[in-house]
Amino acid sequence: MIPSSIIEILNAGGVVAYPTSTQPGLASLPTQQGLDALFALKQRPEHMPVSLGVASIEQAKQFVEFPELAEKLLSAFVQGSITVILPALQKFDQRIGGENIAIRILAHPVARKLVKSVGAITATSANQSGELPEKDSESAGLRLGLQEQAILSGICGGGVPSTIIQFSRDESQSNEFSVTIMREGVIPREDVMLWLTKVN
Repeated sequence: MIPSSIIEILNAGGVVAYPTSTQPGLASLPTQQGLDALFALKQRPEHMPVSLGVASIEQAKQFVEFPELAEKLLSAFVQGSITVILPALQKFDQRIGGENIAIRILAHPVARKLVKSVGAITATSANQSGELPEKDSESAGLRLGLQEQAILSGICGGGVPSTIIQFSRDESQSNEFSVTIMREGVIPREDVMLWLTKVN
């Protein structure tokens, strides 16, 4: 169960730390108040958007268009290891990408319980911009100055972040998408490229 204090903090526009399968995460709801608090805490420039964490593709479809190729890609690799940037269904706050939103289907059981309780949350590392992340969410949250009731404790999978892959609509063929690896993370670039050659 997710403590009621965590849910209350998020619904009030606050920020909580939580564990993920890679680095400790920092969650707010994707509202103006929540994003204001998140970006202030991380000291993150507003032109650098953060990802959204969800429990399933179905939950992600509230925010983005989800091409079949992206669904196949996510099912081919370990859950939580890949973040996909997809076209938004409408223009959202620029701090979660505006017209293109990065979606991560969370794998850590605590993180999944959280998004099932409150809906989509931000999925950004629990550290100030430029600092190295901690190995567990409790240490990360305390380092950021969060109160204990704003921390979901848990050990994280490792220091390497998720691999980020963008799907952009091909303007010449409306139903086709081009694929770009934006950041190599826990899944090597070569593994993604090899998978793409096999499905195309």
